[in-house]
Amino acid sequence: METDCIFCKIVNGEIPTEILYQDDKLVVFRDINPHAPVHILIVPRRHIRSINDLTEEDREIISHMIMVGKEIAKDQSVNSSGYKLLFNVERGGGQVIFHLHMHLIGGWKKK
Repeated sequence: METDCIFCKIVNGEIPTEILYQDDKLVVFRDINPHAPVHILIVPRRHIRSINDLTEEDREIISHMIMVGKEIAKDQSVNSSGYKLLFNVERGGGQVIFHLHMHLIGGWKKK
């Protein structure tokens, strides 16, 4: 665990949040600064700084994140209307918290 990582603290229960899903590899919760009606974060339990820090051994965690994202989209009723799965990578790519996480964003009304 990184001592100053907010996501490590959430994963370890040091900072309370509403957990939407968790297993031995991931914790899923709502973004506290949402950019859409549905804005959920899918976070590995193990601290991985960024996409740039992934190794071959991390292939399984990335595919698991995507599959869980698909199920959470269904649970949040955005699977049919549409959603985004997004990784921000490094500061120039919009990453603010340096603990790998995937955004599930959706819920906009159809026009």
